[in-house]
Amino acid sequence: MKETINVNIASVAFVLDEDAYRLLSCYFDDIRTRLPEGDTETMSDIEARVAEIFRERVTSPMRVISIEVVRATMAQMGSPADFGEPRRPKTDPNTSESANGHPEKGPRRLRRPRSKRSIAGVCGGLAEFFDADPTMIRLLALLLVLFGGLSVWAYIILWIVIPEEPARKFNPFRKKS
Repeated sequence: MKETINVNIASVAFVLDEDAYRLLSCYFDDIRTRLPEGDTETMSDIEARVAEIFRERVTSPMRVISIEVVRATMAQMGSPADFGEPRRPKTDPNTSESANGHPEKGPRRLRRPRSKRSIAGVCGGLAEFFDADPTMIRLLALLLVLFGGLSVWAYIILWIVIPEEPARKFNPFRKKS
């Protein structure tokens, strides 16, 4: 026996089982983090489309929307990554709150990013580490290679030595703290 939850999606009432509700909630939250801040119109349109799909798939108002229906709807709507890159969170995972309430920087890590890379992500990782513009780091590296200050071998060694940024895992059942 599963618990059910009554929800309103785009002003239409639905009954979802608990797992389906958690999955749909995480899906909406992930999309919301990828939209520009304050863009409620796009999120409302997405919710309206999800409500339309639910009405098409579940004809009886007494029938509960299961996790399979939510997964099929998510597949039809597309991955949250289709809505763009996530915005930077207001609190960086590398920061922690100190006793006085001001964020305290944690240890910085030199990693090659999975996105925003030209060749291997070495220059992008260095730019993130030093909080600089990646284009300027790339131009500087190119000039050093062309004029003998840095060899291509140094770039290849950095490519091998600098670890790649870990992949983000989309866990629809994660608990929010």
